[in-house]
Amino acid sequence: MPTSVPSDPAGIATSNTALRAFLYGLPGVDEAGVHARVADLATRSVKTTAKAHAIDLAIRMVDLTTLEGADTPGKVRALAAKALAPDPADRSVPSVAAVCVYPDLVPVAVRALRGTSVGVASVATSFPAGRAPLEARLLDTRAAVADGATEIDMVIDRGAFLAGDYRKVYEEIVAVKEVCARPDGEPAHLKVILETGELAGYDDVRRASWLAMHAGADFIKTSTGKVSPAATPAVTLIMLQAVRDFRAATGRQVGVKPAGGIRTTKDALRNLVLVNETAGADWLDPRWFRIGASSLLNDLLMQRTKLTTGTYPGPDYYSAD
Repeated sequence: MPTSVPSDPAGIATSNTALRAFLYGLPGVDEAGVHARVADLATRSVKTTAKAHAIDLAIRMVDLTTLEGADTPGKVRALAAKALAPDPADRSVPSVAAVCVYPDLVPVAVRALRGTSVGVASVATSFPAGRAPLEARLLDTRAAVADGATEIDMVIDRGAFLAGDYRKVYEEIVAVKEVCARPDGEPAHLKVILETGELAGYDDVRRASWLAMHAGADFIKTSTGKVSPAATPAVTLIMLQAVRDFRAATGRQVGVKPAGGIRTTKDALRNLVLVNETAGADWLDPRWFRIGASSLLNDLLMQRTKLTTGTYPGPDYYSAD
């Protein structure tokens, strides 16, 4: 059953005091209950026919990512080719949701993916720490949007959040959301990264989720992938509860993206079970649930081939990312 939450009072963002009152009015997280629920859902099995559908759905939800200092235009073009046709020998394999790159490589990804269904996401706003003046973070975002990014993954200022400066975090999200707009087209979708591994506990995960959603996030995302722990099942479940309850309270649907630590098909299918049993079937769509992982894709392809042919391909059959 949905968690009871307070209604959205007018003017919650007018001051830190008002925001704090709202966020601390949210129900506390029952940690033992969350862990018990995760353990219970992990025992659910996915039957063979449903498994084939679930693997294709998981592939469609992947944000194929490269965020290394050694990234090159050639590597991004290769990643884009894999995003479009994950298995060149089997054209029935669907494309992934998006390719995620640093802002300076957005033009390369856009050229490679123009006219396709695969989006281009960029980790703007001084990823991964987010410790830069707001104007620098906004310039970062403006450049990525102007170059054609369809999605922006921004990190919140965890230092400000942990210090209780919720209004600063809120206003920065609002400001980044504003520069995601395009005068001549669809705005870039804003994914707000909470970096849950650096927050103080599950109650903070719930508060940060609500703060980001009220500030205008189109997605809430667990992690940068640079901090451990990243996307744990418990954290994902709490964020799925938040988007479910937020829609019930406001009528607006927000997506969820766990990122980091999801490496196997079993991990991915457990996440889909979490989605279905917590937020509901409305979120079982790449528009509302993404998986931030690159190593996962090859395991999904291997399991898909096993279902189709009865045998696993060799470990070097698929390209490394």
